[in-house]
Amino acid sequence: MTTTSPAPPLTPAVFHILLALSNGERHGYGIMKQVEADSQGKVSMGAGTLYGSLKRMLDSGLVKESDKRVDPEMDDERRIYYQITGVGAKALAAELERYKRIVKLAQERKLFPKTYGI
Repeated sequence: MTTTSPAPPLTPAVFHILLALSNGERHGYGIMKQVEADSQGKVSMGAGTLYGSLKRMLDSGLVKESDKRVDPEMDDERRIYYQITGVGAKALAAELERYKRIVKLAQERKLFPKTYGI
């Protein structure tokens, strides 16, 4: 009897990168800016963290380099654009399900301050 084990939790950096790529291809700087916007300025990802994570994510098949550029005439051709893969989308969905279960548990235990209105 074989059971499939759930996907392992994502690191915060990988989670934020996948989330940033979930609505379209981006180059490195674009990913950093999207992470900052998604987190309302609470997460600032440096180049070392970003590119180290992207390399590991490429190796594990979570993301891939894109063949196309947003607008080759307006964009620097050296920029590499990244896109989420099917494996990456499944890993992101699994992580979001984990978060959803945690939030539900916190609500059941009434751990949210009343100011949140939950």
